[in-house]
Amino acid sequence: MACVQKKEVEVRNDKDNNSHPTIITIPDKLWDEFKKILPKEKPPKTVGRPIIPFRKVLDGILYVLRTGCQWKMLPREYGSGSVCHRRFQEWNNLVIFKKAWIKLLKIYDKEIGINWTWQSLDSISVKSPLGGPKQETILLIGAN
Repeated sequence: MACVQKKEVEVRNDKDNNSHPTIITIPDKLWDEFKKILPKEKPPKTVGRPIIPFRKVLDGILYVLRTGCQWKMLPREYGSGSVCHRRFQEWNNLVIFKKAWIKLLKIYDKEIGINWTWQSLDSISVKSPLGGPKQETILLIGAN
């Protein structure tokens, strides 16, 4: 299966030979910041479906985003794939991930520093599937 991943932390090497571990589960310090942005969890022993803790759900969401596997193929250690997908959609609608990104960028900037003097944009241009209108070619000859 395409979604199978080793339990231990994999290490990749960058060009400068610094190794960075792949995050398999969200670290405690990062979770402490992330949970401040999330809505309140359902209290234990409530009627309805079994409760899957938000931390486990977030680990499942990160697994799907990292591996590209289907939600229904999510390993059981992360809970139900449908619950993780539902929470992903809910949190996306609540702009949780954008809030987390901004918060974590501010923390990183405070602790390590971000060089805000330059910006970069990366994009890809592809042909329009329906062709679109043709662009006119303008030739400038002998401009003064």
